[in-house]
Amino acid sequence: MRTSKDQDRKRKRRLRRLQVIVIYTAIAIGLAWFFESQATTTIIFVRHAEQFDAPDSDPGLNEAGQRRVAELMRQLVDVDVIAGIDAVYATAYKRSQETAEPIANALNLPIHTYDATDTETVLKTILKNHKGKIILVVGHSNTVPDLITNSGASKNVPAIHHDEFDNIYIISIPWFGKTKTIRLRFGDPFIAPPLQ
Repeated sequence: MRTSKDQDRKRKRRLRRLQVIVIYTAIAIGLAWFFESQATTTIIFVRHAEQFDAPDSDPGLNEAGQRRVAELMRQLVDVDVIAGIDAVYATAYKRSQETAEPIANALNLPIHTYDATDTETVLKTILKNHKGKIILVVGHSNTVPDLITNSGASKNVPAIHHDEFDNIYIISIPWFGKTKTIRLRFGDPFIAPPLQ
């Protein structure tokens, strides 16, 4: 026959076990949240594709640019086998919007427009709103190197020639450790003009 002391001891043991389970579960959830929130952020920087040379102050993409955007889309639309690109940023210029639009449409994402002259603000916004995600940023020959440098990546990004459109820079920004820069090429290659 069980006494009330035995029943009290069993109840206390069950309560301790339950407390241990709750504590371990809370610790596991807390660690999972911490490591997820501290994940590596990947930013893919590209320059807009080739544009018309017309006297238009805001030219759109020409045929070569449209071919390059098709190749860029082929390269990036399923860049991550699980989720893909999570956000798309582009300057307000027509050539940047037309470069970003096919990828954004294919992934059903809005294009976040940013000020080409304020590279620090767009990077702060990306790191605040998209930590641990993959982001495509379409810029210009004079802004992409600044964006890369301001992200804490390589300070040795070569200048982008006026006729150079084939660079993809992939910047990995870990929550701890060194930011990495990878440079790839896509589409028709850039052939530097001979030095004079």
